Amino acid sequence: DGDTLGGVVEVLAYNLPPGLGSHTHWDRRIDAKLAGAMMGIQAIKGVEIGDGFVTATRRGSVAHDEIEKNQAGKIVRRTDRAGGTEGGMSNGEILRVKVAMKPISTVPKALDTIDVATGESAKAINQRSDVCAVPAAGVVAEAMAALVIADLVLEKFGGDSVGETKRNYQNYINNLRIK
Repeated sequence: DGDTLGGVVEVLAYNLPPGLGSHTHWDRRIDAKLAGAMMGIQAIKGVEIGDGFVTATRRGSVAHDEIEKNQAGKIVRRTDRAGGTEGGMSNGEILRVKVAMKPISTVPKALDTIDVATGESAKAINQRSDVCAVPAAGVVAEAMAALVIADLVLEKFGGDSVGETKRNYQNYINNLRIK
């Protein structure tokens, strides 16, 4: 009908180790890094980690993820409302990030504007436009999340080679086990 559409994309990251990010440095928090990376994508106007906006409407007693031991004795959360983050760090649950993309601004229907040369009312130039860029934004959002996660993995586990980084990671995982 001569218009454009926006939408919401959700990116999921599985099997992240707990502890990526920082609970003490504002600029190293996993959620801050993800939000900044996502907001850097063209036409993105909002970012939600986990159930962020819904959680804001709930009482604390139902907003947070309770922790328990499952039948295998593994410590787990009953829910993942926090979207895989807690206190600025990954918590081992599924990382969930949603981004809201506005409709493309070059709409086939000419919108009202002002001619900057004359100061008079005018119509915007009718340009060719895609109807929806949300599917492409999903690919970009996934890549941005991967870049942030890779950066945090290297920050946490470091090393001068892939082998050293893998050893550092494995030592970390082995030391996480509750005895």
